[in-house]
Amino acid sequence: MGKGKPHGINAAYKLRINRRKKRWADIRYKKSHSGSAKHKPFGVAPCAAGIVVEKVAVEAKQPNSAIRKCVRVQLKRNNKKITAFVPRDGGLTFTEDNDEVLIQGFGRRGHAVGDRPGIRFKVVKVAGVSLHALWTHKKDKPIK
Repeated sequence: MGKGKPHGINAAYKLRINRRKKRWADIRYKKSHSGSAKHKPFGVAPCAAGIVVEKVAVEAKQPNSAIRKCVRVQLKRNNKKITAFVPRDGGLTFTEDNDEVLIQGFGRRGHAVGDRPGIRFKVVKVAGVSLHALWTHKKDKPIK
């Protein structure tokens, strides 16, 4: 029968090994150390810049009936192509092909939000200007 935790001269080694094994039961530790960041398009960054490849219309999931305006973006850092939602009514009019956009997560830590199937990101800036500022006519989009 064991006495619980190890005692003695070489106890520290055994305690350290046990702690290393048990830490993987903690979900937060597992998520941050599992190496899954390389599979995410942004890596560990909160946002990323990219170039608009094309404009896409995505149908909403049931029971909603709508066409969500999105763009396909090729990221600068790793050339991955992702689909990003363009928020606000008429927000797509400010984005054109080959525009530089800043993409951010959509709020559910890598999961799709609401009735938008498979869309995990949203457009924040177009050509270095905030999409909100463009939409409220506070700023103009710079001319190339």
